[in-house]
Amino acid sequence: MGHRKLRLLWRFLVFLVLALKILSAADFDPYRILGVSRTASQADIKKAYKKLAREWHPDKNKNPGAEDKFIQVSKAYEILSNEEKRTNYDRYGDVGENQGYTQQQHHHFHDSFYFDESFFHFPFNSERRDSIDEKYLLQFSHYINEVVPDSFRKPYLIKITSDWCFSCIHIEPVWKEVVQELEGLGVGIGVVHAGYERRLAHHLGAHSTPSILGVINGKISFFHNAVLRENLRHFVESLLPGNLVDQITDKNYIRFLSNWQQENKPHVLLFDQMPPVPLIYKLTAFAYKDYLSFGYVDLGRRETEQMSSQYNINMYAPTMLVFKEHVNKPADVVQARGMKKQVIDDFISTNKFLLAARLTNQKLFQELCPVRKSHRQRKYCVVLLTGEGEPFRKTYESFLAFASANTKDTVRFVHVFKERQSELSVALLGEDIQPGHSSVAILERRNSAGRTVYNTLANIWSGSEENKFALLDFLDRLRKDPTLLSSETKLLDLNDELAPVFFLRWVYTAIDYWSDVWDSVLHNNWREMMPLLSLIFSALFILFGTVIVQAFSDSSDEQNSGSSEKEEHSDKEKSSEANYTKENTRVPKKGFVEVTELTDVNYMSNLVRLRPGHLNVVLILSSATKASLLQRFAQEVYTFTGSSSLHFSFLNLDKHREWLEYLLEFAQDAATIAYQYDEHFLERDYTGYVLALNGHKKYFCLFKAQSTLEDEKLSDEIRLSSPSGDTLRKVSLGSGAGHIKKKLNKLSLWMERLLEGSLQRFYIPSWPSLD
Repeated sequence: MGHRKLRLLWRFLVFLVLALKILSAADFDPYRILGVSRTASQADIKKAYKKLAREWHPDKNKNPGAEDKFIQVSKAYEILSNEEKRTNYDRYGDVGENQGYTQQQHHHFHDSFYFDESFFHFPFNSERRDSIDEKYLLQFSHYINEVVPDSFRKPYLIKITSDWCFSCIHIEPVWKEVVQELEGLGVGIGVVHAGYERRLAHHLGAHSTPSILGVINGKISFFHNAVLRENLRHFVESLLPGNLVDQITDKNYIRFLSNWQQENKPHVLLFDQMPPVPLIYKLTAFAYKDYLSFGYVDLGRRETEQMSSQYNINMYAPTMLVFKEHVNKPADVVQARGMKKQVIDDFISTNKFLLAARLTNQKLFQELCPVRKSHRQRKYCVVLLTGEGEPFRKTYESFLAFASANTKDTVRFVHVFKERQSELSVALLGEDIQPGHSSVAILERRNSAGRTVYNTLANIWSGSEENKFALLDFLDRLRKDPTLLSSETKLLDLNDELAPVFFLRWVYTAIDYWSDVWDSVLHNNWREMMPLLSLIFSALFILFGTVIVQAFSDSSDEQNSGSSEKEEHSDKEKSSEANYTKENTRVPKKGFVEVTELTDVNYMSNLVRLRPGHLNVVLILSSATKASLLQRFAQEVYTFTGSSSLHFSFLNLDKHREWLEYLLEFAQDAATIAYQYDEHFLERDYTGYVLALNGHKKYFCLFKAQSTLEDEKLSDEIRLSSPSGDTLRKVSLGSGAGHIKKKLNKLSLWMERLLEGSLQRFYIPSWPSLD
């Protein structure tokens, strides 16, 4: 009986919630807000939205109600610009993502997320809901400049939400619980409000709310399972690389700890009784992967009893040991029942380097031997310049013993191999380097440009007691008299000894690329994958077609192939001279220039994945100006076609105006805002613009049509006398092919500056899609 009452109470609450939703939606009419009719086209809806967005944008309109009005306009456009949401609104009158609540829509509601009824919660107070995520809200610039670089040290868990999102309310309790747990372990948290940050939501690829995604090493991965605490925890753990922590037993711990010399890193061991590696330890290993190597010892296994006894490990509390040059004795130890993140970070930060680390790259040199900040914060580096191999082992061990006995904050001990860092050796020892001997130099870096003062010990370093006393005496006198460093030089950057070879870098890049493609095939919208699939099937068709033709060709065809190829080549040249307005236009008349139309099929290969150092010079034209502009464009760029790094394309403004305007926003004044359009927004004439696109470095250079600059001055005068703007339209469009060809005047001079590298570059975060 009690169970039946609970079910009735539950149904009543659900009915009450739906009633409140319907009442709140009754006053929200997206057609009325945008001021369009129910039969309005998508072009009319977009035009009305841009006009209202300019008017009510909070950065431009300072009225108290401007922000609420802007949110309503954005929400109305979000509904009417999506055909599915618009159809559901017309049919059911609902404004949320859960329209109609019919059986079909209820099924759609659970396509991406699954909820346990015990997690249902209905905090309809928007202020209360926003206060939970307020400190985690992300903006586009914050994400690009801070979150992406920081994701190389820790993973980020980001939620995409919006107003009037009934699904977002359901996952809120689980999200709050997960945030409190994972943030304490070192995971970054972010929240993106799709209504305010549409650009960032589009950049992340979030097409619906709620969405949850992870970011690590700048790569985005979407969460596709049930929104439960354990699932989100496993999702964050799956983002981390699988080789961060080694499983250590009695059989391999000597080999693991002995790798300090090859890796030039300290090694850390965590002893605990939990079979899986704790997530906090994996996150620590990811954050400090460039400085230390990490291993995990499961105390519950019999294969670890020898280690536990040798290092006197307490079985009832997690213990962390760090080993440096000595395998049998840890350099430092920390033990605590509840190993907190702050304790681990403090322990790792103080043990990031070996006692006498080897300088293998410039970054390590800058960290071990920092630039002097003031007279009271001097940092001296004692450098052993030695050889590599067994003959120099004793000299290095004596230097290491001296460093272990003289650990002071103002002195850091390092060593280099003279053969691998020859420029540093020549700068400190001079040209007469003795190959079979080791030397010691004491230096202090004065600035980041390489200015360094130093002094070299007179005697060679053999590890004798006389050497040690001489070095100790020099360091004692140096603390009192810094002028003992009497020599000065400018050091060049060190060689990166541990950098992978070109082939390995190419393999790693290929693996990352194919993993991104595989993830896209599994989880992306098939509509977005159509250009890639079309390109793949076209390539396969051409490949198999060529193989079949060659297989069935006989010897007689091979004999006559030479003459037929010549005739075919001459026919192609004649047809190309007459038909330069076809899709893949080649405009000769003044030589041969291959100009290819930029479409969604070849967009990835011709721009996004363009090889480093290559540029795609794109002419902007319309269907009406295509013939005239292509002919003049070929004449202007013909002298530059000898460069293999230049590719020439054209873009049809009638098809891809929105793509062009997105790029041109980055070429505007920084003071402008995204919605600052004039009343002739849809009438802007961009024909004759030329863009040089660098797909690898993500920047472009802009050439504005010459006649456009004159028309802009003239249009200002006409706008004062003709408020209707009809005359302006005529002036900007111009008349005749001669007027159109003038737009590309001085393009050849612009191309010369492009090759010189003197043009202004406009950088963008990522290339927008061309669809």
